[in-house]
Formats: sequence, C-alpha cells, structure tokens
Amino acid sequence: MDGEQRREEILKLLERETKPISGTYLSKHFKVSRQVIVQDVALLRASGYDILATARGYILNQDASNMLQRVIWVKHTHDEAEDELNTIIDNGGRVRNVIIMHPVYGEVVADLMIKTRREIKQFVEKLKETKASTLLSLTDGMHMHTIEASSKEELDIIEEELNIKGYLVTHS
Repeated sequence: MDGEQRREEILKLLERETKPISGTYLSKHFKVSRQVIVQDVALLRASGYDILATARGYILNQDASNMLQRVIWVKHTHDEAEDELNTIIDNGGRVRNVIIMHPVYGEVVADLMIKTRREIKQFVEKLKETKASTLLSLTDGMHMHTIEASSKEELDIIEEELNIKGYLVTHS
C-alpha cells in the first residue's frame, strides 16, 4: 500500500469512528511507524481535513461546519477543572481545545475535543494516573478554550454559567 492509499484508508477509519483512534493503533493496523502516521495526518490536514490530535488519539471533526465557535478566557485551579469542563458540556457545548499564552513559547494549543461527561472523567483520570501537569499550571490558572455549540444562545449561556462560577475572565 502506498502513502496515498494509506491516507485514504486512515480517512475512511476516521470518518466511521466517533471516538478517537490512537496513533499506535493506526501504525499497527497499517504496519508503519508512528512517525509515518503523524506525517500522514499532517498531509491530510494540509489537504483541508479537520483532524484533531487529542490525548486519546485522532478524531475527524465531521460536524464542525454545523457548530459555532468562540474562544473564551478562563481562570481556575487544577481542582476546579472538572467542574469548569462539566459546566461547558452541561450547557450544550463541547471543548475543542485548551490554549495558553506562554512567556517563552508563545501560544500553546492542545486539542481536547471533549463532548461528554464520560470523556471529562477519562481526561481527569488520565491526569491523575499519569501525574501529568495541566497547561493551566504554567499560567497560574489562566487559559483559553475554543468552545463549540450549535447556537449563539448556547455559547452565551455557557459564558454566563462560567461567569457565575467565577471562571470566566473578561479581557478588554
């Protein structure tokens, strides 16, 4: 199988799956190195496919065209992260990514694509089991999220709820 055929097959797998597919799985499935999969995904992205690389694997953002996006600034502690994410999800949104402004590296973006409470639990459990630091620990809790929802009203409600809980930061 040549590279073009493999990329077509990767795309087919991503179109069929609603859950992320790990790079390790893809490399074993196609009998290539993990680095080849990373390059294939980069080429697919360059071709216009909205493929997100989450901590759980690659996922095709198939319904992005139906969603409205908004970048919001938030600040909270590590212990409040689960509540912040639940607030977004419970009010009709999903969390596309987390973004920090690092004083040395500039903008650092990590794709999350969290849509359910179950995915939030998995995210929090993985942080605990790996003892990994969250990006917010690098910025004293200040970070951004790109959130998505099906309407402006849902995005407004999400912001309002985050504001009520004291997580929303307004920038001028």
